[in-house]
Amino acid sequence: MTDLTGQLDEEARSFSGADAPVTAYMSEEVTIAEPTTTLREAAVALEVAGVGILIVGTRDDVEGVVSERDVLRAVARGLDLDAATVAEVESTHLMWATPDSAVGEVIEEMMEGYIRHVLVGDETGLVGIVSMRDLMSAFLD
Repeated sequence: MTDLTGQLDEEARSFSGADAPVTAYMSEEVTIAEPTTTLREAAVALEVAGVGILIVGTRDDVEGVVSERDVLRAVARGLDLDAATVAEVESTHLMWATPDSAVGEVIEEMMEGYIRHVLVGDETGLVGIVSMRDLMSAFLD
């Protein structure tokens, strides 16, 4: 029996989209919430926008992010969705990439950190966001 593990790992590292800039797959449209946004309002915003994450703050000053999972955890903890705010549950440990970051490098960092969303920014602030789902399409190109 042949061990294909090493061969598959090498193929995964050398897929055609690995060197593409992350901007080729990112979304420039982001949904932004103020820190005082209630969790119910956040849940509605996530649903209406059809996204899995909200930016807390502004494009120029990102304070944190709130994901669908953060809202779900708040529900499980019994937080009052009409009183608790996104500032109470936001993640502030954020992963950033630059617009010219290579897709392969970003995917590796996401996998190592178990991170599903990466903020893309430059000297002007937030320019977009890319999700693991977005980057998976690089394998199909």
